[in-house]
Amino acid sequence: MSARMISVHQVLRYAQGASQTDIQIDGYPNYHFLTTRPGDTESSKLMLEKGINPAAAINAGGNARRPVIGIRSSPWKAGHESNPWHDEFDLDHGHVRYYGDHKVTTVGLPGATAGNQALLEAWPLHAATTADERRQAPPLLVYRAVTVNRGGKTIFKGYVEFCGVAVIERIEHVVQRDTKTGRSFPNLVLDLAVLDLAKSGDALDMRWIDDRRDPTLDLHQTERHAPDTWKVWVKNGHSAIPRVRRRVVSSRVKTTEAQTPAAGSAEELTLKQLYEFFDGRKHAFELLAARVSAQILGSSGARYHDGWLTRPGGDGGMDFVGRLDVGTPGSNTPLVVLGQAKCVTPSTSISPDQVARVVARLRRGWIGVFVTTGTFSRQAQIEVHEDQYPLVLVDGKTLAEQVLRMAAADHGGDVGAVLDSVASEYKDAITSRRPEEILHSA
Repeated sequence: MSARMISVHQVLRYAQGASQTDIQIDGYPNYHFLTTRPGDTESSKLMLEKGINPAAAINAGGNARRPVIGIRSSPWKAGHESNPWHDEFDLDHGHVRYYGDHKVTTVGLPGATAGNQALLEAWPLHAATTADERRQAPPLLVYRAVTVNRGGKTIFKGYVEFCGVAVIERIEHVVQRDTKTGRSFPNLVLDLAVLDLAKSGDALDMRWIDDRRDPTLDLHQTERHAPDTWKVWVKNGHSAIPRVRRRVVSSRVKTTEAQTPAAGSAEELTLKQLYEFFDGRKHAFELLAARVSAQILGSSGARYHDGWLTRPGGDGGMDFVGRLDVGTPGSNTPLVVLGQAKCVTPSTSISPDQVARVVARLRRGWIGVFVTTGTFSRQAQIEVHEDQYPLVLVDGKTLAEQVLRMAAADHGGDVGAVLDSVASEYKDAITSRRPEEILHSA
């Protein structure tokens, strides 16, 4: 792992004339040490003196490329003559709305300033339809100036917070109004998608930027230290932004390891037994999933009523139906439960699209349950939690734990007996009834 990693939200000391060899200055990481290639001269520093700071273009194999653009925002200056715009940062959801550097005193159109011109030149590459063009697009390294307390004094200059690496999602021409003079002036405003750096510990490896500045490397070679999300964006373009955008999610999002039984454990053996037994017996597994759902939902204190399995073919994200009565016997509300069951190899990850099929079937007052022998992808979990979908996700490890509990309660610990019982009864549970009919069941 490179020592020159910059973490999101890390505060750096940005001092004019500072050496690029000092690791720290005044107790803070030295911006110039982290962003300057080892052995480079003073003239090759990546500066942040302005709001928009394009690195000098280089010629690599006869092809010109701009390695990177540094973006700096100064929130406390917003509304002042030197910074009449108000940038918006929502790093938890991977979005920055950033205004260009045109001012009321600037003569000409929004591309008249060097900063805006660099962004306008970058935009066609960020919006390109081919991977080769997107690979040439300069990444945006986003910073915002911050205040620090040093020696009992508030220091306003010389410190920046790293906010991540971003791509341009869209760019617009706007008309702004200068608060001091009342005059209107044109400008650019950009919506930036901040990339997810979770796989690298929410930090950026600056060797990637070093490589982009190296004229001996072609664009493919420069990606060896690039974030995985950058590579996904390069390959797929604008459609990949929802998947690569940074999102700070709750602890409810589980890793693949947390959804997988420990090696050699009773849960691992049970999960293997389940998969081998139900592989090719779709409807039989659906009944097991329905019973596991009943056990999980019933343990919450609400009363669960068994329903039925849907008929084979064209279920559209619905394999079983149940009902959950929330409240006291004399005062409660019934909720329709729609369930999806997927018997897949335990190493299989359930995608957001598969989860979305279940969500699409839910109506107001209904909840969903998705039961699988596999795991749920991180993105699938993020979408469920952030969009607050009423969907319970039951992964392979949880499924195995629940089946072991069933076996201990009713079958003397014999998992095979649980599976045989399900296999012998599932056909009687299949009907063509509509889900809402469960509300009128006794």
